Amino acid sequence: MGNNRTLVLIKPDALKRRLSGEIISRFERKGLKVIGLKMLKLTKPQAEKHYSVHKSKPFFGDLVSYITSSPILAMVLEGRECIQVVRNLLGATDGSKASPGTIRGDFSNSIQYTLVHASDSEESYKHEVSIYFNNEEILDYQIEGENLI
Repeated sequence: MGNNRTLVLIKPDALKRRLSGEIISRFERKGLKVIGLKMLKLTKPQAEKHYSVHKSKPFFGDLVSYITSSPILAMVLEGRECIQVVRNLLGATDGSKASPGTIRGDFSNSIQYTLVHASDSEESYKHEVSIYFNNEEILDYQIEGENLI
C-alpha cells in the first residue's frame, strides 16, 4: 500500500490538558504530513453525523455531548500507510489497556477520555473528512526528503 490520508480529531480532554502540541509532534516525528488543520466547536448535528455508526448504542448521547462540550482540533494527515500508522501511534481505545509509548498509553487511563479520534479505514475517512473540511482546506505540498520516510 502507498500514501493515504486520515482524519484525526484532538478531543476536548486533550485540549484541556494542553496535550495537542505533543500529539501533533508525535505524528510529525513519525513522518506524517499535516495537510489540513483547524480548531472548531462541533455542532450537535455535525457530531451526530460523525458518530452515526453508533446511533443505536446506549453511549451515543454521551459521545455527542462530550465532543460538542468544548473546542477540538481537526486535522488531515497524509503519509505512507497513514491510517494504520496513526492507529498504532494512538494505541488501544481504552487508555488503561494501551501500551506505554502510544499516545493513549502515555496520557490516558480511560475508555471515556480517549484524547484522539482517528479514522479506522478509507471508508471512514471519506465519511468523516467532509464533516470537518472542504476541498480548499486540504493542501497538497511537498516536504524535502519526504519520500525517504
